[in-house]
Amino acid sequence: MSDEITSDIFWHLVELAALELTTEEAEYLRKEMNNQLRSIHELAAIPIESEVPIASHGIPYNESNSASNRQDVWRPYKEAGKILSQAPETEEGYIVVPEIPHKDLD
Repeated sequence: MSDEITSDIFWHLVELAALELTTEEAEYLRKEMNNQLRSIHELAAIPIESEVPIASHGIPYNESNSASNRQDVWRPYKEAGKILSQAPETEEGYIVVPEIPHKDLD
């Protein structure tokens, strides 16, 4: 494998994603990302003949082996208060989420 996520590249990605990681978390995550990258290279090395059709799923989707689409019907949840009671902050029946800091890209 010639490609690797170096420490510099990793910290650049961490900054872009606005993550806060300890050194141990960062090293673990970088190692796991490199393991995934290594797996991608191994899969890419498998020879596949050009006449093999591209598949988006292991089992072809067709009407004979798939359930029909169900109608999309909105049903209110009877105990929404239970869900809202678990949120750290709510306002008028909605969960309040913290604002995400943004940087302007000049």
